[in-house]
Amino acid sequence: MAKLTQGELDQALRDLPGWSVKNGMIVRTYRHDSFPEAIVFVSAVAQLAEQMNHHPDVDIRYSDVTLALVTHDQGGITRKDVSLAARIEGIRKKAEAHA
Repeated sequence: MAKLTQGELDQALRDLPGWSVKNGMIVRTYRHDSFPEAIVFVSAVAQLAEQMNHHPDVDIRYSDVTLALVTHDQGGITRKDVSLAARIEGIRKKAEAHA
C-alpha cells in the first residue's frame, strides 16, 4: 500500500474533521466527560484496530485520548490510516448518539 500523495491526504483530511497531520502522522484528540468514558472509547478503538490489524498510537490524559495513525512499514500515511480514522469517527458518532 503506497503512501498518500499530498493531494490525496488533503482530500482525506477534508472528510475527517478534527484530524490533522503532526510529525508525519494523522492525529486527533477526543475529549470525554470522564476517565472511565475515555477508557471505554479506547477499548472500542482497540477492538476495531485488532480487527483491521492496524494499531494507532494512543495517549490517554485523564479524559483526553489522542490517537496517531501512520503505516510504519510504508514510511508514511496510507489509505489504511485514513480508513481506520474514518471507522474511529464512526465509533465516536455512535457513542454520541447513545449519550
